[in-house]
Amino acid sequence: AESQIERVITQNTRVECCLYFIAPTGHGLKSLDIEVMKHLHKKVNIVPIIAKADTFTPEEIKAFKSKVMKDITEEGIQIYTFPEGGEDEEEIEASRKMKECMPFAVIGSNTLISVAGKRIRGRQYPWGVTDVENSEHCDFTALRNML
Repeated sequence: AESQIERVITQNTRVECCLYFIAPTGHGLKSLDIEVMKHLHKKVNIVPIIAKADTFTPEEIKAFKSKVMKDITEEGIQIYTFPEGGEDEEEIEASRKMKECMPFAVIGSNTLISVAGKRIRGRQYPWGVTDVENSEHCDFTALRNML
């Protein structure tokens, strides 16, 4: 008689990634953010995300991203790092672009609005529209592609 190995299938319940949302204060990380991230970074990959990016101008978001990354570096917090190498130039370029997005700045919306006859997920303001999937408005698509 032939013997067969009976394998027990176990479900992986480990947390692989922590999407850490940062309040859009404009002043860098809060002391609570630093403390929590220091506890988490040894246990899980942290992906820092700036929430409510539509509260900033493009210049302000760039400055805030720099300040957050400076705080993370100074505090010795380890965040998710993208692979350096790749199979081809396209992969290397994609990885470089993802690194430039860190921390990701996102705009949330569960509303579909009509703009020029096209339905988009975004927010309508008196001054215009923010499109969640427009890379000029926020890093949502880059974050989605990374995950």
